[in-house]
Amino acid sequence: MNRLLRRPSRPAALTAMVVLSLIAALLTAPAAHATPAVQYTNPLATQRADPHIFRHTDGYYYFTATVPEYDRIVLRRATTLQGLSTAPETVIWRRHASGEMGAHIWAPEIHFINGKWYVYFAAGRADDVWRIRMYVLESGAANPLTGTWTERGRIATPWDTFALDASTFVAGGVRYLTWAQQEPGIATNSNLYIARMGANPWTITGSTTRLTVPTLAWETRGYKVAEGPTVIQRNGRIFLTYSASATDANYCLGMLTASASADLLNASSWTKSQNPVFATNATTGQYGPGHNSFTVSEDGQSDILVYHDRNYRDISGDPLNDPNRRTRLQKVYWTADGTPNFGIPVPDGITPVRLRSYDQPDRFVRHWEFRARLDANVSPLADSQFRIVPGLGGGGTVSLESVNFPGYHLRHRGFQAWVERDDGSATFRADATFTRRAGLADGSAVSLESVNFPGYYLRHRDLQMWVERDDGSAAFRTGATFTLE
Repeated sequence: MNRLLRRPSRPAALTAMVVLSLIAALLTAPAAHATPAVQYTNPLATQRADPHIFRHTDGYYYFTATVPEYDRIVLRRATTLQGLSTAPETVIWRRHASGEMGAHIWAPEIHFINGKWYVYFAAGRADDVWRIRMYVLESGAANPLTGTWTERGRIATPWDTFALDASTFVAGGVRYLTWAQQEPGIATNSNLYIARMGANPWTITGSTTRLTVPTLAWETRGYKVAEGPTVIQRNGRIFLTYSASATDANYCLGMLTASASADLLNASSWTKSQNPVFATNATTGQYGPGHNSFTVSEDGQSDILVYHDRNYRDISGDPLNDPNRRTRLQKVYWTADGTPNFGIPVPDGITPVRLRSYDQPDRFVRHWEFRARLDANVSPLADSQFRIVPGLGGGGTVSLESVNFPGYHLRHRGFQAWVERDDGSATFRADATFTRRAGLADGSAVSLESVNFPGYYLRHRDLQMWVERDDGSAAFRTGATFTLE
């Protein structure tokens, strides 16, 4: 068994500014063999659903999303992902007063194609709000927030039926469109499709391929839905994530996988994961994660999952009328076999890190039935994720809080390291408090010194984690040094 057994209480809310300052103090340049840690504060934006973030060559991130009024398309930009949280927002287009594009303005995506900006979105008619179809806007301006946008009309597909969530990607030099649509003769709300793009970014050409139909239990809760397709490419494969089920706490992410060299218009080239890859987590207080996109960190080294969810389960009435879906960010990790591991939706506040062993770089600090230890290929991922929070003992120190068991912290007890619930005692809080030091084996890495036992450091020995005195040996110093990712 690789989980703690007791259900934790939720930690008190932390002031983002205080936490960010502590994070800045803790993080240093990572060692060459580590993937750098990236951290953000969630939620990135309130009342913004179906988020899409595009990083452009001009040094800006561009962020658009569905607004709860469903009446306009908004855009903001910043040079950092966190900066999008407070960046001014511009309305670049509003729904029509009548006819097409007059209602349910949903799921905009912004892309830069052949020197111009394009926004894909879905919209209903003013006189028939559920007649949802896909449309495209175009702008030739360098700055899409200030440029003029031209309506390029509806994306024509083989059927004139409910269609939404257009997205585009390039593989093997070919640009593709993926989308969700209700196909005549199939009793589902929407399935996923792919086709090549034609002479322009609002026209498909050639055959259309149905990629998947929602049939599994987790795809059909409330409604039979597969929607919101988006692609991330790595390790010679194409991973297409999509959203499934009703837009309440049942909402979750599924994934299709294909070889980058395969015929992507052949449905048999794609393999469906039989379980959701990202789903509601009541322990962390995150419900209905879905409709994601992908971007990259500021240093270009880490893939970032962008998605929406709610911080409560129960919704009164139609979930589509509930305005409180929030845009969130967290790092994507990659497994040894080259597939993405999204983990769980992390708690609100500062996103977590993993502590990678400096001298055994394939291993991470994790909890296993309360005991802290060092392991490779940690499953579930969240067992090796910790939020660096202000030290429970105060004084500019830090504590390490478990991600999947909020309120539990890494502490020493009898000089063994455990992950246990904060009982509020002075003893626990001192045992769970550390001072950040430059790495004992490498000053660009990190070592953690016990506050109540100065000169004692968190270190691994025999794959277990301990808090022990620095004896000056190379073995101790490498075992007490970690890189953060």
